[in-house]
Amino acid sequence: MILSNTAILKALDEGRLIIEPEPAPRSPGEGVDCPYNTSSVDLRTSNEFSVPKGDRPFRIDLTKGKYSEYYNAENYDAVVVPEGQIFNLESGKVALVRTAERVAFPIVKGKLPLAGRIEGRSSWARCGLLVHFTAPTIHAGWDGPIILELCNLGPAPLSLVPGARICQLIVEQVEGVPFRNQSQFHQQMGPGGKKSRKGSS
Repeated sequence: MILSNTAILKALDEGRLIIEPEPAPRSPGEGVDCPYNTSSVDLRTSNEFSVPKGDRPFRIDLTKGKYSEYYNAENYDAVVVPEGQIFNLESGKVALVRTAERVAFPIVKGKLPLAGRIEGRSSWARCGLLVHFTAPTIHAGWDGPIILELCNLGPAPLSLVPGARICQLIVEQVEGVPFRNQSQFHQQMGPGGKKSRKGSS
């Protein structure tokens, strides 16, 4: 079951869904751009991107698993975009960026758990931008920013600005209480694979 915008707001109030900082405003008004769509909520880009090093090709062995080890300083460059500047994603290139928001789907005793899916924006897709295109599921129990995989399939470079509403989070109710099966990317704090310190979110 997909939650409507009013149900998403209720889930935030109940603590079944956590988005920090919480998107605002909660309702549309004249001249106000509301991030809550009928059945999703928009999330924004941070200013932290990660791009493969163009001068150092490397091979990823998909038979070994635990791919997070590849996203390191040896193979990827971290790019921090200053306020007011843009990040250019060239045609045919891939980059990672974390959301500006921390998202959590806590598993709370006595409450039905939630999970989510990340989808791109249709207007941006028409320009050739794919967002989180093969791994959209955010599982129940997740806690952390969401690392988005970006791919430019268009004919021209795409300019992205930190803080742009780049994707939409669709929230779904989970049937039953899942057992823990933690992702290798759980609590990853940056697009380069860095995890949070113990005890932090």
